[in-house]
Amino acid sequence: MNKSLKNALGYEFTSSVVLEQALTHRSLAKTPQASYERLEFLGDRILGYVIADLLLDAFPNEQEGALAKRHADLVRRETLAEVAQEAGLGGHIIMSRGEVDAGGRENQAILSDVCEALIAAIYRDGGIQPARRFIERYWDQRVRAPSAPPEDAKTKLQEWAQGRGLPLPDYKVVGREGPDHAPVFTVRVSVEGEETVDGVGASKRAAERAAAGTLLERMAANE
Repeated sequence: MNKSLKNALGYEFTSSVVLEQALTHRSLAKTPQASYERLEFLGDRILGYVIADLLLDAFPNEQEGALAKRHADLVRRETLAEVAQEAGLGGHIIMSRGEVDAGGRENQAILSDVCEALIAAIYRDGGIQPARRFIERYWDQRVRAPSAPPEDAKTKLQEWAQGRGLPLPDYKVVGREGPDHAPVFTVRVSVEGEETVDGVGASKRAAERAAAGTLLERMAANE
């Protein structure tokens, strides 16, 4: 096992097979089951469980709604990609030359998936405790950093519409630019009775949040 990867994970694998699977992109997987995608499925659940447990300890007086907002922010793709970059996981991903040339080692979606797959791989190789230690190592400060639950613009806009008996906001992708490894999406949001607003982001979700935030700001300015 590569020393730098061992240091980044804080764990030494006994099984090279499960580690290799967690790092293998579909472009070099011998079979679909040999890529990190199945482990990603498990890692997502383990991360969600551990983060929920950490939040209960960190915020003993908060209600479920506030905890849910914190949880959603901590397990989203962007946060996972940040952790993967912080741990230097990109350089260890096993992928085809074409994927490398296309910027796969910096691709937010790939990085987040590999991060989840590695969490699952640690769990399957050594159990929940080393998996939890990895999560605590990279998420503990993120869990405790915000003094208030993050306010997701999409959620706020949805609540605004529901509070007025309006249909839910409608989001449509109206543009996509840039290379596959660094796409830029433009999403348009519409709410009954309001002018449409566009938002731009590195993912559809980020663009949706940007559009919702801009629309909320405009409505607040017009009140």
